[in-house]
Amino acid sequence: MATPFYLEFEKPIVDLEKKIEELGVLAKDGLDIGSDVSALESRVEEMRADIFSNLSRWQTAQVARHINRPFTLDYIGLMFTEFTELHGDRNFGDDHAIVGGLARFDGQPAMVIGHQKGRDTKEKVFRNFGMPNPEGYRKALRLMQMAEQFKLPVITFVDTPVAYPGIGAEERGQAEAIARNLREMAALKTPIIVCVTGEGGSGGALAIAVGDRILMLQHSVYAVISPEGCAAILWSDGTKGAQAAEALKPTAQDIIKLGVIDEIIPEPVGGAHRDHGATAQSLKEAIARNLIELNKLSPEELVEGRYRKFRAMTRCLE
Repeated sequence: MATPFYLEFEKPIVDLEKKIEELGVLAKDGLDIGSDVSALESRVEEMRADIFSNLSRWQTAQVARHINRPFTLDYIGLMFTEFTELHGDRNFGDDHAIVGGLARFDGQPAMVIGHQKGRDTKEKVFRNFGMPNPEGYRKALRLMQMAEQFKLPVITFVDTPVAYPGIGAEERGQAEAIARNLREMAALKTPIIVCVTGEGGSGGALAIAVGDRILMLQHSVYAVISPEGCAAILWSDGTKGAQAAEALKPTAQDIIKLGVIDEIIPEPVGGAHRDHGATAQSLKEAIARNLIELNKLSPEELVEGRYRKFRAMTRCLE
């Protein structure tokens, strides 16, 4: 059971929940306060629904980063069976910030790949805070090419703040690894479904996000840079993340207007971190529906449709 973690704007809800707990203690002592508890519980649900239906872009970014939000391995456990993780890029090593392997989705063999973050300090370090090195992207590409060879659909889960910008990553060809993935995914002759489940950060996200269908959870974000990074560049002040978030417009509601994603997947009231099972079920239904459509297309139709999809996102300024 994950340790409860509350965001700043959730504090009014936390205060009411504490009152409910206090009343629960009194009820054990024989006091008849059931109606008071029920009234407060209803108020909590109303407040939560109101707050999460009116999130600012900065607040949405905070929800997308929530430590208890489901990660790739959580979704794999809830949505797939017979998962066998595959390791290494056959060149340098194994990157723990990207996981992937063979699994069954509703009985159909598939290749599943995604960014993986950590929750406690040890796991965060082990997963490099969800920031892949180039060997992570080369591992992902190796698995995608294997999927193409065996005519398996590829399902990816995007949740990274950025590709790791360390010196070692640059020396081993970070930019080349990302660029190669973009090129190869564009031409991959098998269905690709992309799920943006948390942070979709820059090329680190896009390197496993060129797909036939791009789904995005309601409270996730997708942008060329983090709000703090944008603020640091524009105003030399990373604390202006909230201001930068408004300029970036990284939310699912913003992104779908640009045609970058195909579908917004609703989350439980209060965010995906409150109910992993319900979130996974909604996402699974959307993947299954889109996979049925994509399985009807020939390899040539998939590649052509993917080409047209990404070409249509471009804008020429005069």
